[in-house]
Amino acid sequence: MQRSAAEAYSQQLQKAQGEGKLNTDAALVQRVKAVSERLIQQTTVFREDARSWPWEVNVLSSPERNAYAMPGGKIMVYSGLISALDLTDAEIAAVVGHEIAHTLREHARERVSNAYGQELLVAFGGAALGAEESIRELANAIGQVTFQLPHSREQESEADQIGLELMARAGYDPQAAISVWQKMTATRSGQPPEFLSTHPSNESRIADLAALLPRVAPLYQATR
Repeated sequence: MQRSAAEAYSQQLQKAQGEGKLNTDAALVQRVKAVSERLIQQTTVFREDARSWPWEVNVLSSPERNAYAMPGGKIMVYSGLISALDLTDAEIAAVVGHEIAHTLREHARERVSNAYGQELLVAFGGAALGAEESIRELANAIGQVTFQLPHSREQESEADQIGLELMARAGYDPQAAISVWQKMTATRSGQPPEFLSTHPSNESRIADLAALLPRVAPLYQATR
């Protein structure tokens, strides 16, 4: 899964590079990478093996309000998400922490299994594909679930919870997870960005996050 995700991510990097849209704003890239690194340092609380993942963080110059993370820690943040909402570092942490949480809980693996599992199993089990072609087929499947098939609401809620704890442990005020959604409500008639479009309404999300704040507030205070 990680090898295939690395290939799928590499394809996206090559495309962005070819279009002149990869990491074009050095200051923004530094911000996103610095925030992400603090979050990554906390991932071993949930998965010890995350320490050895080949983490990679990049920024795509695009007006889309989007972000994603592929298996193994391959993160992409779209510049439009930050500029449209004028995100603070703590608010960037809320977004990236949510995406990292999806990788820690292997939500992409679940989605690939649900959407393509039987088809891929038949191909692999029947030795219809060589090793490298198998990796490419799985990379295509990962690309499909990343860009076309949404997370389930259960996965989104789990990522909210873990992401909130990650940002608190990393020293970012978890209140920022709520302010992201308050900003979202005030723009585009409250429509969520693509990467969170399957979650319940903004109001429900804000209420759920607010209910979690007392649990993670001590973790944040411990970093002060």
